[in-house]
Amino acid sequence: MNYYFITGTSIGLGKSIAELLLKDENNFVYGFSRSESLKHKRYTHTKLDLGNVVELKDFQFPKLDNPEKVVLINNAGVVGSINHVGRLDNQSIIDSYNINLIAPVILSNNFIAKYGSFSYGKIILNISSGAGRTPIDGWSVYCSGKAGMDMFSQVLKDDVGLDNLDVKIMSLAPGIIDTEMQDDIRKSDSSGFSNVERFVEYKKSGDLTDPLIAAQQVIRFLVDEKLQNNVICSVRDL
Repeated sequence: MNYYFITGTSIGLGKSIAELLLKDENNFVYGFSRSESLKHKRYTHTKLDLGNVVELKDFQFPKLDNPEKVVLINNAGVVGSINHVGRLDNQSIIDSYNINLIAPVILSNNFIAKYGSFSYGKIILNISSGAGRTPIDGWSVYCSGKAGMDMFSQVLKDDVGLDNLDVKIMSLAPGIIDTEMQDDIRKSDSSGFSNVERFVEYKKSGDLTDPLIAAQQVIRFLVDEKLQNNVICSVRDL
């Protein structure tokens, strides 16, 4: 059995990834989010607030029956408060970093501690963003959180290599996806985000990727070993 642990499975990309994986009877999915919207005999949901690091730090991955492959997909993310520095809400800053960076680091740490030394296949796929590789005004917290995700992934790759742990590590930018996050972005005020009209135009022009298409692209990185050679990767590599 292949086991997948996915954060943010209630909506959007995370839900679409889970639904596609569950079409294969050899896959079992564990989903983590604050609400449950998916029911399946090979799906187990854990109600987990990824913004609550006190709750998260005590989370333990389960013992698995006859695993062939174990995968952690750190998918959950929030754009947070979109505004220029000096006008940000401080609680939003904390919440954004908790969900976008601290939660994936904690889960990756616990994943390696639980499964790292076993011989079956292991992958950690962190959903990053082009925003972590290009500065965008008004997105300082989101951009820096995703940049942190990229750097963490690169160091993690070195760590597992030096410890002789067979774990594939990727930090994947999935493109611009038609999700609720995009709704939030389009509602931004231009005084706090100068390029808001460009994102409005993405929606009008049909340039946003459907979550199901994006999920298919993400899964290709999980099954095609040739795509797993680079830690920092993008759907543009396909």
